[in-house]
Amino acid sequence: MSKVAYHDDLEFPFCDDVIKYEKLAKIGQGTFGYTNRVVTLWYRPPELLLGERNYGPPVDMWGAGCIMAEMWTRTPILQGSTEQHQLALITKLCGSITPEVWPLVENYELYNKMELVKGQQRRVCERLKHYVRDGLALDLLDKLLTLDPSKRVDSSTALDHDFFWNDPMPGDLSKMLSQHTQSMFEYLAPARRPGASNRPVIQPRQPDNVSSYQERVY
Repeated sequence: MSKVAYHDDLEFPFCDDVIKYEKLAKIGQGTFGYTNRVVTLWYRPPELLLGERNYGPPVDMWGAGCIMAEMWTRTPILQGSTEQHQLALITKLCGSITPEVWPLVENYELYNKMELVKGQQRRVCERLKHYVRDGLALDLLDKLLTLDPSKRVDSSTALDHDFFWNDPMPGDLSKMLSQHTQSMFEYLAPARRPGASNRPVIQPRQPDNVSSYQERVY
């Protein structure tokens, strides 16, 4: 029986045979690999931005790191407007992309075509420590947001990280969830009956002062 592989956005399942046929077809056409125009830009890893077409699980681990950090910062941490801008933000956070930190990076087709900022130091822990107070969580984030995909932590190692096994351990959510009798997802809620009165619109509370602070990393 064929194993099941998942698309980068976890939307479409493919069996092994389909992937093998796709690869063989591309070899026959003189090409090999997948498109690198996948994954939402803000969560796209540096290897895809540099043109990688033969990618794998490390792509998802980078995205997991971005989402995990977002749970503390309450906003995406790398909000690029273009691929070039996204690489610049990654460099500002994770340090300059060089062969010293990423030995095979020169093999990427876009490495010498993109304007990459030089002389940047890695500052993942430094920039996130004001939001992520747990040292173990910071360490895991640092391993997830590794530039070189071959050095990026894999899923098995990440799940075995001390962050997930340190007190307090996760509690049992079954009792809390059993008390919810309606859908917690607005788009799955039943449509409002015709003629039903709308709830009053709640006006946002005005800040106490003009210079109220909004939590953001950048």
